[in-house]
Amino acid sequence: MTKLIGISGSLRKASFNKSLLNAAIPLAPEGVTFTTGTIEGIPLYNADVEKEGVPAAVQLLKDQIAAADGVILFTPEYNNSIPGVFKNAIDWVSSSMTGAPNVFAGRAFALAGTSPSAFGTLLSQNAWLPVLRTLGADLWSGKRLMLPKAGSLFDKDGNLVDEDAKARLRAFVEAFAAYVARKTA
Repeated sequence: MTKLIGISGSLRKASFNKSLLNAAIPLAPEGVTFTTGTIEGIPLYNADVEKEGVPAAVQLLKDQIAAADGVILFTPEYNNSIPGVFKNAIDWVSSSMTGAPNVFAGRAFALAGTSPSAFGTLLSQNAWLPVLRTLGADLWSGKRLMLPKAGSLFDKDGNLVDEDAKARLRAFVEAFAAYVARKTA
């Protein structure tokens, strides 16, 4: 059984990227479990706080990533780059101050995202590349999913209603799951 986890990089309740992640879960192929992680509750990174102990929300996300065979980051794009709250969460999870193992090293990661712009999340995804390389992640280069004009892809309840976007999302999840399954076989 291949285990995937998806993490949305937004704290907003009506986030397009949370909706995209939720739409991806039922599209996982047979033999794949696909769960969600959250950056909710992760404080601003502070090494002094970490010396006192890793916050529970950070430890939970770190454990979820460690238990997964592959991770999909559903990244919004803020000011043409990575959202600060998402980068902060990754900074916490990747910290080695406590001597914890690097949960990124060699683990398969993929990037996906949607935004209201005409470019999807191209610049945010590009900004993630050096971060993930630095952390030693196995960055899947098969595809990246960038869905533009997010406002037209979802209904008022956050359901993905655009059939082309749904087909692209399904193909993305299936291809990443196949990559992860080959890697962990």
